[in-house]
Amino acid sequence: MTEFTFARQNRNTRTLVILAAVYSGLMALVVLFDAAWWIVWLLALGTLPAVWDVIQNTRAGVQIDATAIRWFTGKRQAEVLLQDIDFFRFDTRWDLSVRVSIVLHSGKRIRLPDESLPRHRDLEPVLTQAGFRVERHHFTVF
Repeated sequence: MTEFTFARQNRNTRTLVILAAVYSGLMALVVLFDAAWWIVWLLALGTLPAVWDVIQNTRAGVQIDATAIRWFTGKRQAEVLLQDIDFFRFDTRWDLSVRVSIVLHSGKRIRLPDESLPRHRDLEPVLTQAGFRVERHHFTVF
């Protein structure tokens, strides 16, 4: 098996542009529509995790080698031995996002963090090429 590595940093142009657009929109609410400051502050609270990730410049990623799959996000990390993996499950949600889970031979399901994975279209061929079965489930709720 060939080794696969993916990593990303949260301090990137896309995140900065999105934060700038959100804060510009919030300021437009105040200036153009005379929105109450407390409402704008409540709306801005949802952006604090993204701001924290940009400040901390957290990294996330996944690595697959001949023995294990390892992933990390921020200070959290984990690994699963390849011999324990039965298959990978890709669940498409109603918002069209795709969640990836590892299903072990024991039946236990381990959800991989979204931020540590590449696009599912890029990950699926890597997993099938490595000899894993990949199940796709569309529009599951849970």
